[in-house]
Amino acid sequence: MANGDKRDYYEVLEVNRNASETEIKKAFRKVAVQHHPDKNPGDKAAEEKFKEASEAYEVLSDPQKRAQYDQYGHAGVSGAGGFQGGGFGGFGAGTPFGDIFGDIFGDIFGGAGGGGGRGRAQGRRGDDLLYNMEISFEEAAFGVEKKIEVPFAKRCVTCNGSGSKPGTDPKVCPTCRGAGQVRYQQGFFCVSKTCGQCNGEGKVVDNPCPDCRGKGSTKDTKTLSVKIPGGVETGSRLKVTGEGGHGKGGPNGDLYVAINVKDHAIFQREENNVICEIPISFIQASLGCELEVPTLDGKVAMKIPDGTQSGKIYRLKGKGIPSLQGYGRGDQLVVIRIETPTNLNKKQKELLEEFAKISGEDVYPMKKGFLDKVMDFIS
Repeated sequence: MANGDKRDYYEVLEVNRNASETEIKKAFRKVAVQHHPDKNPGDKAAEEKFKEASEAYEVLSDPQKRAQYDQYGHAGVSGAGGFQGGGFGGFGAGTPFGDIFGDIFGDIFGGAGGGGGRGRAQGRRGDDLLYNMEISFEEAAFGVEKKIEVPFAKRCVTCNGSGSKPGTDPKVCPTCRGAGQVRYQQGFFCVSKTCGQCNGEGKVVDNPCPDCRGKGSTKDTKTLSVKIPGGVETGSRLKVTGEGGHGKGGPNGDLYVAINVKDHAIFQREENNVICEIPISFIQASLGCELEVPTLDGKVAMKIPDGTQSGKIYRLKGKGIPSLQGYGRGDQLVVIRIETPTNLNKKQKELLEEFAKISGEDVYPMKKGFLDKVMDFIS
């Protein structure tokens, strides 16, 4: 087909010109499943549409080719189509079709896709398990080792994991004849998929064990010791390999520990920094003072200079959260909050009024600066 006779690639896949890679892949998968030659034997029109969509996908799924096509049209990618000549070219290693055709085969042949040549099925992998763990602020900062009880499936002692009633044995699966997979010859392709009768195990149980009901495993609990590294935060997930559900003829699943950190009475976390708000009196702020400031490592003496304003932040280097990557620590940010006295008696009020009379405006630099700005604004 001459370049001038070709349809626009975006029109072929029915996507916008600003479509994402995911949208392009999804659109191609839809067209390919609908018009695949093995699903439409003898239908030349379907075969042509399949080739046309595959050519469009090969160009639009490659950022460099797509840029050339967007700028120059078909002339910019002349010869890029994956179906030059008489065979199904462009399906080899390194083409953009490798990550998508397994799914397409699955839709064509009615199940989870699988490429040819995978060999004998490896059985079923166990389920992944999720455990929600709540830890304290300090435990999240420095790490902790916790013992947890988790459910697991252990080999049934009655049938020794076979799933069959004692005295009987599983039989070879009549569908796959013990291979665990069945093969389909479809046109140009030979596709294998997991046997639906034995679930890839190659055997079926006619007389199930009364204790495990043919599963080969029974439920139990086990105690695990889980090390939580310092620096985790709420939302962190730790993976414990192989401690999930029992695999039947395949590997066990994994255990995921989801972390939730309790709120702290005086500390807050901001990335790897710890924030601590310290209330002081206006007398302490005016005259200066020395405070005992709590940190994750214990109390630290800190001098507050005279004239300190509310909201002033002082930094204690290296007193924050250790890095989860294992190097360095954040800082502790001490935020000063000046507390206004309440429930003053008569004598205290008189002294404050006298103080106000003799102070003038010079002792309130923030107030004076603000009033100056107001005057400039309204003048």
